[in-house]
Amino acid sequence: MAQWLARGPGPALALAAVGLAAYAALFASPYGMRVLTIAGVYAVMVMGYQFIFGHAGALSLAQGAFFGLGAYVTGILGSRYGWPFPATFPLSLAAPALLAALIAVPVMRLASHYFALATLAVSQLVWLIAVNWQGVTGGANGLAGVPGIEIFGLQVARGWPLAAFVWGWVIVAGGAAWAAMRGLYGRGFLLMREAPMAAATLGLDVGGRRAAMLVLSALYGGAAGALYVHVLRVVSPDVTGFPIMVACLAMAVVGGSGRVAGAILGALLLVHLPEWMRGLGNTYLIAYGAALLAAIIFVPDGLMGGGERLWRRLWPPPRLAPPPAVTPPPAVAPPARPLAAKSGPVLRVAGLSKSYGGVRALGGIDVDLMAGEIIGIIGPNGSGKTTLANLIAGLDRPDGGRILLGGQDIAGRAPTRIARLGLARSFQTPQLAAEETVLDAVAVARSHVDGASLPKALSAMGSAVGPDPSLTRARGHAMALLQQAGLAEQALKPCGALAHGDRRRVELVRALATDPKVLILDEPAAGLAPAEGERLSQILRACADRGMGVMVIEHLMGFVLPLADRVICLDEGRVIAEGRPDDVARHGAVRAAYLGMAEAAP
Repeated sequence: MAQWLARGPGPALALAAVGLAAYAALFASPYGMRVLTIAGVYAVMVMGYQFIFGHAGALSLAQGAFFGLGAYVTGILGSRYGWPFPATFPLSLAAPALLAALIAVPVMRLASHYFALATLAVSQLVWLIAVNWQGVTGGANGLAGVPGIEIFGLQVARGWPLAAFVWGWVIVAGGAAWAAMRGLYGRGFLLMREAPMAAATLGLDVGGRRAAMLVLSALYGGAAGALYVHVLRVVSPDVTGFPIMVACLAMAVVGGSGRVAGAILGALLLVHLPEWMRGLGNTYLIAYGAALLAAIIFVPDGLMGGGERLWRRLWPPPRLAPPPAVTPPPAVAPPARPLAAKSGPVLRVAGLSKSYGGVRALGGIDVDLMAGEIIGIIGPNGSGKTTLANLIAGLDRPDGGRILLGGQDIAGRAPTRIARLGLARSFQTPQLAAEETVLDAVAVARSHVDGASLPKALSAMGSAVGPDPSLTRARGHAMALLQQAGLAEQALKPCGALAHGDRRRVELVRALATDPKVLILDEPAAGLAPAEGERLSQILRACADRGMGVMVIEHLMGFVLPLADRVICLDEGRVIAEGRPDDVARHGAVRAAYLGMAEAAP
């Protein structure tokens, strides 16, 4: 029994599904069956909303509009023209998806609150069209006489046949959602939500992923709207109203915004809760609101999230062994033979300039980074070091100058594109998703290398229930890197539980997992113990020996001087010294600007 419970809540959820089916078949009244059917419709809509809200982390207020648009396509074609379900249902999916694709390009560029307002405007526009386009939509009165579901001459009767049909779509929709998010592609969304800049510098197309999630949410919303109209047999502007959106959001939050089972639980609970509380008379709305508020306050990650945490506390799962490393291991290991020569600039910066308002951050910087070379970038605070890294990585646009990576001009390009050309970077503060395991934090960096995508994730839906093949490969590469970095024992720990030094090493290993040509590190030794700093130096030397160009931005002279082949000192956005580490350290301008003393020995 204990072993069965330690497997997680999956078996318990299966038993709950069997219990729900038994209730529907044996005990539900006709009205109870109708409520259960409507709960299934909402479950499909909430599953779709989880794509954009739960996984992409964007507060969209257009799910009600997608739901209503799908409902009206089915309602108009069915009631006015007599089209059957097989003809109307695909169009009810396509219309909201097309609308989502059209608005994705402009609205995805907006910040969180502006994005929410823009999607709310879309929802209001759809509602206004439904109310005022009377010749087509029937106006405020809507359209009656929507036919039931008929498939190739077979009529789906009301009652348990209709409930079974709707819940069959719940199973299909849930399986597709699970397949889309279970693999390497789905693992990238946690980092994308918590550290979007880091995700972009690893080659994850943050904007493209958000757009894809918006379209998916629209597909599910349209499907739910079509089913809803067939259940009610009437369509009116109420299906596009804001209360539908509020109900969807509440179901996602209460059930658990990133879990398929959470969507089902939230829909079942919030559809049935008003029915259970009607005995309270006029005070039932107060009780209903209080129950929702309590759920949000005490279980912020939803009932499914809270239930999983409680389950793991009562029945801890057995400790899993990390996956084996792939062979041969990636390029952290020392080279089999030294490079014949360190020739050719892998990165060239020419005349790079950047100002913020009237403040010059960089003023015509020239830097050549050779293949197999380690360059140290030093300078006082505000000298332009991090600005230089951000401009090269595409996180900011330069005012002038050129940046050539492998001969291609990347100045002003998107960070995703630059990362895929072979550049990786770390940050002053490690950008890791706290809840993600160390192993998956590194594996996610293989997403663009292994070609992880939504179509590939969905194509694996029919495969055996097990780890996604792309995720298995990525974890093998990640494990090899973690072993080389001395982090194998930490592989299954969440990143939020790591010490500062280990977090920095994990971020470095994650950057190396992209197989970069150029590696830019921003203050990598800050907060490291001497032994940790020496281990970091060994890894960076091994990377350079394999032909990688390494740029280290660092304050700690004791770390960067023994490591770098060449040092460049910046001050007030310009180069004041460049050359061998010892020569730069003795330079008078460097001692005055960086060390704060003109006569002290380095």
